Amino acid sequence: MRLVPRWALLSSGCAPVVLIAGWTIAALLEGPRYDPATQTISVLAAYGAAGFWVMTGALAALGVCHFVTAWGLRPAALPGRVALGAGGVVAVVVAMVPPPSSGGSLRHGAAVGVGFTLLALWPVLAADHRVAAPWALRPGPALTATAMMLVSAAWFMIEMFQDGPAGVAERLVTAIQSLWPFVVVASCLRHPPDESPSR
Repeated sequence: MRLVPRWALLSSGCAPVVLIAGWTIAALLEGPRYDPATQTISVLAAYGAAGFWVMTGALAALGVCHFVTAWGLRPAALPGRVALGAGGVVAVVVAMVPPPSSGGSLRHGAAVGVGFTLLALWPVLAADHRVAAPWALRPGPALTATAMMLVSAAWFMIEMFQDGPAGVAERLVTAIQSLWPFVVVASCLRHPPDESPSR
């Protein structure tokens, strides 16, 4: 029996594609007044932004991708699947509560913070401690992925407070978070089914 359904490869593979395409197209629509190095993705999803619908749609699609992937990722430990699925739901909430065109938004910021946290913790929560576990679900790679996400998220927060390249830092953490589910699914699909004890 296959560890994960093949459609999970599609849902997990679409996540980084829709996210990166979303912020790229939205930034092009915004034009030269938008600086991707220093300005966040949320600026592109703000009310009144030229690429508002593009970025909002990309965030919602990202959330759906994560939720569907969590549904199909049966070899992962249940707490990790729940965290990934909940992170997907929160991404949809982020899309539904965009920030205003100027100033911050407590609701948007809180949703982003919860989403970052869930998507940073899901790899270590999904870890499988058995010797025969797929590579990406083993404790070492899972802990490394979570550490990378937390470190890049901390860098993002530092740059936000120091008015540095927050856009670069945010894109790094969100790219890692959107790509890791694909790595896990691919690892599970490459894992020989007969070597994995049934759950």
